[in-house]
Amino acid sequence: MKAIYLAIILCATTLVTLAQDASVEKSTSGVQTGILGIWGHNEYKLSNSTVLRSEIGLDAGAFSDNLEDGSLFILLPVLSLEPRWYYNLNKRVSKSRRIDGNSGNFISIKIAYHPDLVIGHVPDHLNFISDLSIIPTWGIRRNIGNHFNYETAIGIGYIHFFKEENVNLKYTNSVSANIHLRIGYRF
Repeated sequence: MKAIYLAIILCATTLVTLAQDASVEKSTSGVQTGILGIWGHNEYKLSNSTVLRSEIGLDAGAFSDNLEDGSLFILLPVLSLEPRWYYNLNKRVSKSRRIDGNSGNFISIKIAYHPDLVIGHVPDHLNFISDLSIIPTWGIRRNIGNHFNYETAIGIGYIHFFKEENVNLKYTNSVSANIHLRIGYRF
């Protein structure tokens, strides 16, 4: 009889455990790098499936003033806030897949600000100006081992360039893309 009670308690405990909603982590931090930059980030839990990601980093870029002089490589500081909704956590848990480190598919709205600072040499006749972009994005994050992860995302949105005195801008508003492939380390 004790064995039957023990089996019922174990089954009930398992069902209660499986019935709980999957949740993002309370807070997770890390660094990521990709082809075009390096970033440090923190994700803070807002609900079981949403986080607010804050990020600071350097976006890299290469451009050419003309083909004869070659291309120039620069780094631009970036600050961003990104509310993220991880929409498939329960499905991943039901299939015994990992969700630690907020591993899952997400939909977000990335809000990024580039100040008019440039790290690198820029010819005197070129002037980089500040911009603010708002880009709805879809992406995925997956873990590799205990601390490493990779992330990819794509989105198309809006960018606004802040006009400065003595600068002619053909467009102050435009379409912008957020396409990234990053590998990271989670603390």
